[in-house]
Amino acid sequence: MREFLMQIEWWHWWVAAAVLAALETFMPGAVAIWFAVSAALVGALVLILPVPWQLQLVLFGALGLAAIFAYRAYARRNPATSTQPNLNQRGAQYVGQELTLVEPIQQGFGKVRVGDTVWKVAGPPLTIGARVRVTGVDGAVLIVEAAS
Repeated sequence: MREFLMQIEWWHWWVAAAVLAALETFMPGAVAIWFAVSAALVGALVLILPVPWQLQLVLFGALGLAAIFAYRAYARRNPATSTQPNLNQRGAQYVGQELTLVEPIQQGFGKVRVGDTVWKVAGPPLTIGARVRVTGVDGAVLIVEAAS
């Protein structure tokens, strides 16, 4: 192992960078990508200057950790915002909408049609065809009240 480390060249770092970047696609958390960037930078440095292998390893680790901490600090200061915050919460998308019951609400539950889908609803007793307003969501059940 020591012999390999003593003969490490710039292209070894670039191969490591490519492997780490590919590994990022299978790992959540944006960690491997920063070590991939670190490996690419160390490879570029080794291409330009002769750097001892011990310093290469230290630079790789230090740059990778610094990049992770810098990214996390940036992400905390600039949280990602979405134009569609309820994109993966289908029920929450319907809050505030008025719908028509396709099955009466009896014993607290009934059904409404939303597009080509039928949703279970919870609310006060109402007859079929009554208009209801969605006020909330409980799992896959829409919470409704009589629309005025």
